[in-house]
This record gives sequence, C-alpha cells and structure tokens, in this order.
Amino acid sequence: MAKQINIALVGNPNSGKSSLFNYLTGLKQQVGNFPGVTVDKKTGSSNIGPGLTATLIDLPGTYSLYPKRSDEWVAYKVLLNQDEEIKADMVLLVADASNLKRNLLFCSQIIDLGIPVVVALTMMDLAKKKGTQIDIPGLERELGVPVVQINPRKSRGIEQLKKVIEQSADNLYLPPARDFIDNNALAEKAIAEVKQLYPDISNYKAIHYLINHEHFLLEKGMQDTIEQVEISNKFNPTKTQAEEIMHRYGRIKHIMQQTVVEADPLQKALFNERLDDLLLHRRWGYIILLVVLFLLFQSVFWVAKYPMDGIEWVFGQLGGWLGNSLPQVWWSDLLINGVVAGLSGIMVFVPQIMILFGLITILEDTGYMARISFLTDKLMRKVGLNGKSVMPMISGFACAVPAIMSARNIENKKERLLTIMITPLMSCSARLPVYTILIALVIPSKLYFGFLSLQGLVMMGLYLLGTVMALIVAWVMKWFIKSTERSFFILELPTYRAPRWSNALTTMVEKAKIFVFDAGKVIMMISLLLWALSTYGPKEKMANVSAKDEQLVKQNPRQANELNKQRKTELLQSSFAGTLGKAIEPAIRPLGYDWKIGIALITSFAAREVFVGTMATLYSVGEDVDENNSTLRQKMAAAVRPDGSKVYNLSTGLSLLIFYVLAMQCMSTLAVVKRETRSWKWPVIQLLYMTGLAYLMSWVTYQIFS
Repeated sequence: MAKQINIALVGNPNSGKSSLFNYLTGLKQQVGNFPGVTVDKKTGSSNIGPGLTATLIDLPGTYSLYPKRSDEWVAYKVLLNQDEEIKADMVLLVADASNLKRNLLFCSQIIDLGIPVVVALTMMDLAKKKGTQIDIPGLERELGVPVVQINPRKSRGIEQLKKVIEQSADNLYLPPARDFIDNNALAEKAIAEVKQLYPDISNYKAIHYLINHEHFLLEKGMQDTIEQVEISNKFNPTKTQAEEIMHRYGRIKHIMQQTVVEADPLQKALFNERLDDLLLHRRWGYIILLVVLFLLFQSVFWVAKYPMDGIEWVFGQLGGWLGNSLPQVWWSDLLINGVVAGLSGIMVFVPQIMILFGLITILEDTGYMARISFLTDKLMRKVGLNGKSVMPMISGFACAVPAIMSARNIENKKERLLTIMITPLMSCSARLPVYTILIALVIPSKLYFGFLSLQGLVMMGLYLLGTVMALIVAWVMKWFIKSTERSFFILELPTYRAPRWSNALTTMVEKAKIFVFDAGKVIMMISLLLWALSTYGPKEKMANVSAKDEQLVKQNPRQANELNKQRKTELLQSSFAGTLGKAIEPAIRPLGYDWKIGIALITSFAAREVFVGTMATLYSVGEDVDENNSTLRQKMAAAVRPDGSKVYNLSTGLSLLIFYVLAMQCMSTLAVVKRETRSWKWPVIQLLYMTGLAYLMSWVTYQIFS
C-alpha cells in the first residue's frame, strides 16, 4: 500500500508556486475555504513515486513568518502546526532564483522551524538573463536542505524534485542539526522556559510561541504560563523580530557571497525596466491602461456572446422539447419553467466567468496586473479603496458575479468588503437588454455633429453614472465600516513573462466549478420560489380567471390564440407575483410605474434581462423572436394609463433606466456576496442600500422630467 503524506506548498508571491501546484496535481484539485476566513484552500493529489502519494496544500503566498493579513495567518498556522484541519508532514518551498536574497528570508525561517523542507528553485532562466549564476550544490550545503532546480512551464526538474521528496519522506534528508541563526542570542532564557513546556519544538518555534501564543491551539492554563514567561523575562516581540531579521540578512549576505555571482550593477537596463518606463509613465501609462481595460471589457462581451447564445439555445430547445413531450401538468411546468429555467440562469453565466478569470490570469501571469493596481491606487485611496479594487470594478461591467469573486486578492478586509459592496453598481451586461429597449422607447434617434448618437450618449451616461455612484458610495461607506486593520499598499512589480496557458485553463475550470456548485444552489432555490409565485395564486381567483377565459374561447374559437395569450396575462396578474405587483403599485407610482412594471421589477430579480421577457408576456406578444423585439416596442409604446396618457413617456423611461442602473436586481450577485462574506448581513445591507438609492434617484429623475 502506497504511503500517504501531506505537503505544504509555500513561497513568496509571484515565485511560480501556482504553476508547480497545477503541474503536480493536474485536475486532481479541490477548492474550498479555510475555516473562518474567505481564503481559497486549494488541495490536490499527486503521485510522487511508486510507493508514495502526496496531498499538496497550496498555501497563500507570503514573504515572512510574521503574518499581517488573513491569508498570511492561514499559511502561518499551518506551518506552525496550529491549524485544526491541516497537518503538514513536509514543506515544499518555491523560491524565485531571480530574487534569491528576498526569498531566502522566508526560506531560512521555515528551515528553523525544524520541519523537513525541500526547496524548489524556479525562474532560473530569468536569473541567467539578469547575469546571475547560482551554485546549486553550494546553496544546498549552506542551507542544509535539498535544493532542486525546476521549470514547471517546460516540465524540467520535476522528476528529480519528486525523487528528492520521496527521499525526504523516507527520512534520508533530515532537518539541519543547527539553526540558520543563533536564536538563543535573541531571548535565551525565555526560549529555554518555553522548551521546558514543549521539549519537541525548535528554538525558533519557541520564539513564535512567545510572540503569537494567543492565536495557537493551546489550553487556557498553558496560555497563562507562556504569558508569565513573557512578563518575567521582559520579552519584547517587536525588538526580537527586528533583531532576528537583521541576523538573518547577515547570514543571507554571507550565503550570497559564497554561492551567487551577480552581474555588474552598471549594466544596461533590462527589458523589464524599459517596459515599465512606458507602462508606468504618468501620461502614457494611463492611456495604455484604458486601452487594455477596454479590450478586456470588450473581449468578455465578444467572446462570451457565442457560448452564451449557444447555452440559451440549448436550454430553449430543451424547454421546447420537454413542453411538447410532457403532459400539461403542474410538475412538467415546474420542470420546464422552474428547474430548466433556473439551470439556464446559472449556466449562462459560466462563459463570462471562465473568460473573465482566464483573461485576468493571463494579465497576472504577464505581470501587468500589478501595474494596473499601482497606477490606480492614488484615486482608489481617496474613496477608501486601493489599487487592487480596480479589476473587480472593471470586471463588474461584464458581470458582478465573477467580479466579486475576483475581489479575494484584496488583503485588507475593509477594502475588500467595500469593493464587494459597490461592484454591483457597475453596469453589467445583463442590464443591456433593459437599456436597449427603454432607450429606443423614450430617447429620440438623433445625431449630433453628424456622428454622435443621442441614444449612444445616453447609454454611455448610464455606465458613467454607475461608476461615479460606486465611488461616492465607497467614500460614504468607509466612514461606517470600522476596521482596526491598517492598510498598506506594498506591491512587488513582478518580472514580465509569457502567460501560462495551462494555468489559465485550470483557473477557468476552477472558478466555474465554484460558481456552479456554490452560488448555483442559492440561485436554483430562488428560481423555484419565483416560479411558484408567478404560477400560483389564490385558488378562487385563479379558477375564476380560467373559467371565464375558457368560456370566451368556446364563444370565439377563431380568436383562441389571442384569448390564450390574454388568459396567461390575467393568470399572471392574479398570481401571487401579480398580486404583489398590484400591492406595491402605490409605492412605485411616484416613480411613474404601473403594476405591470411592478411585476417586471419582481420577476427580474432573478436576472435583470428577465424584464424584457416579463414585458413580452404581460403585453401578450407572439413567440417569434424577431417579431418579439419589434412588437414589444410597439406594444410598450402604445401602452396607456387609465387616463389615456402614455405609460412609457420620457420621465417614466428615464426613471426606469436610473432604477436599473442602481438597483440590486440580481439574486446571483447576492448569492455570491453571501458566499464571499460568509454572512447574510452584507447582502441584506447591499440590497437595502441599492434599492433605496435606486428609488430616491428614480423619484428625483421622474420629478425633474415630468
């Protein structure tokens, strides 16, 4: 029987850790969350050798064993053996050869924990381009642990790495006999007293017990004892940490002198630096950024359109086939208009999610994502965010669901929460059908200067309105969301390199699975609830409508089709959803809306684009798609109120447009916000503030243009 071990995969950010994880595990991966924090827990299975199978735990990237952010605490607790679920038998540390000095700090700290460590040295090709030569055997000798040169992109060194891991698992490589630095010189007496309590830990681990024991899995009595050790020895965590870092860099300097030959510092600037001069230019940098974001935004529309249309066509065909094949009973209606429609609402988002995360992964791989955050940080900080908030906000133009998921890379909890709370204000693609039909109804088709379309300008204005309101809301909310966590925007600008297509593909599949299996559950439940509300109503009321309409069909058989459409409309009006529409009509009348628009507001909560379909049903439009668009506009344009005035005049149309710009009309987004915040509190606040803001602004708009 094969031996099974757990390996913690660690390293600095941008060191190539994810590439190695994806290569070793392939598609044998699982994604969840660490307990108590919304930080991805990626685990995967890998066959190391004939007699050894490993579970790899991909820990968040971190620079040292002194955690500041929630993701760093996750890695820290696993490495200190203080995680309730994960116990690592070995550490596989990925180090960037092109930035070896910085990587050796974290490496030396882990070695001093006394855990079996294997170092995988990546980016050797970049190091050679910089003129850096590394003596691998010498580095291995100085560190006291095995060092293997690898390149996951080109499948180099992987077999040798697996062999070394197997040998370490068989105890052929033992942790160094002495520490990387003399830890006793830092707090000798305090360390000795902690080691009396825990004889099996290393001197360096004892220091961490003194510094962070409050966060460890220790009994109350032991916590108090360690606290007394601190007090009696006047242990100073800050001073100890500073002295340790100085000692480590002194030793690292010696190792670098013994094992690394670096190029002349006066050599010509590298390609990386010359490219940064352009991409981070105070003027051209922003122009290039706008072009890149425009292409990213458009690509999600252009590329996702075809698979989304295909998914809708497949589900449309499936619904039609089921409708023709199944008997006209309640359960077939539930299956077609509840389950199938709900699945369609979930699956239609998948192409956008996959394409968006694929493109973002490519931008991250190339190193440009860090530059985007750097360029926009100044503006974002003025409203309580930081540069890393830009990509989720931009992604929100395509779809808020993947955009909110992408906010995970924001370390500061307050800034991440603010980003999640405002991202749905960005006009997503689901709003486009609503914008298109309402603009065509109430905005004249005029051209200014011969090429500027008034309708196009209004459309652009709606997008700008959502963006401006998002920044204003963030500025207001930053005063109400309290956080003791200080925000530091310390960003490493990684070296430019070619994207890893396999890594992008793995990420696309991974994010799609998260959405379908996690958020999809909530979406399906709400879809079924909406189906029930729209299908059923008070029995006597629904029976009276059916009996009356059946009598009319018997009396006018030639008008059966039209009467059946009318019957569906009346049944919808009499349903619980219709009753609710009538009930909320007094509340929405100040905005210029009638009960039919009220029903559309309710049903389009499933997805904003449902507004058009609801209107088509309410106005008894035929089934032909091409005819639908034309006829629907004509029917809506001809709709009148009891007093004879038009329903869709300029004031009502603009009011409705503003409402859809600002309102939270998307259960998918709320489901994802609940998942990401691990609470219903924030989605409820989001729903209330966005609905309230939409109502207020729509009312003001209606009053101005009435």
